[in-house]
Amino acid sequence: MNDRNQRSSGNPVIPGWYADPEARIFEGRYWIYPTCSAPYDDQISFDAFYSEDLVEWTKVERILERSHVPWAKRAMWAPSPIERNGRYYYYFAANDIQSNDELGGIGVAVSDRPDGPFHDALGYPLIGQFHHGAQPIDPHVYIDDDGTAYLYYGGWGRCNVVRLNEDMTSLGAFPDGEIFKEITPQGFVEGPCMIKRKGSYYFMWAEGGWGGPGYSVAYAKSSSPLGPFTRVAKILQQNPAVATGAGHHGMIQIPGSDDWFIVYHRRPLSETDANHRVVCIDRLHFDDNGFILPVAMTFTGVPAYRLPL
Repeated sequence: MNDRNQRSSGNPVIPGWYADPEARIFEGRYWIYPTCSAPYDDQISFDAFYSEDLVEWTKVERILERSHVPWAKRAMWAPSPIERNGRYYYYFAANDIQSNDELGGIGVAVSDRPDGPFHDALGYPLIGQFHHGAQPIDPHVYIDDDGTAYLYYGGWGRCNVVRLNEDMTSLGAFPDGEIFKEITPQGFVEGPCMIKRKGSYYFMWAEGGWGGPGYSVAYAKSSSPLGPFTRVAKILQQNPAVATGAGHHGMIQIPGSDDWFIVYHRRPLSETDANHRVVCIDRLHFDDNGFILPVAMTFTGVPAYRLPL
């Protein structure tokens, strides 16, 4: 790891109240795309942050605003962007619908740049109904090695996965004809996340209530991106010496290496307001059998790490 003896990111890694971070590598830079953690109806825009080395971060303000999403009338949160064919697709939740009689769900915005500005791609939600009991929130987009794009999402303790067509703004069918495939593992609450390592799929999610100290992350392991996903263990949780409410994360893998970083939010011990959440980054390790080891939350974060040229 380069610069390991010189500088470290520190935690929180970015200033301000932010949550639900998605982490990506775009155009030779690290990116963090979080929710602006404010009272619910004040969450009406998104910021982003980029870095060359995981230590120094530059803020890009208001990359997507509610005014650019004609169907969004209340809060927007839980972004997940991806690049495909030179364009950037940004999935997000809006309006917190409680039934199929309401307008809202998961939207998709698009831009030619990772820093936006993003604009709503459809004029309506990409997923705007409940299927298999899953509230349409907390999207996470993942493109497999074969080019298949999946969108994992869900709240209210249920999780679905859909296939995205090549245009990334419409849904395709699975080989069995299903559009919405339920994959809910034991303990799932919200905040899905998928990675692939050495041929295995690691499906992660948040457990507990987002506003409480017990918010946490657990995972399952499978040979397929569609599961089945059998819960293995909790890998991130509160530490009474560091922080509480640790969960809803994204992942970074350094290209060409087995170095992994988990980017997540947590609540400082000094804070009691549920919205006072900060974004942090720590190392994620695997044992010799390919199981994820518990994450050690730190105040130092991770050493400076520039991407390989």
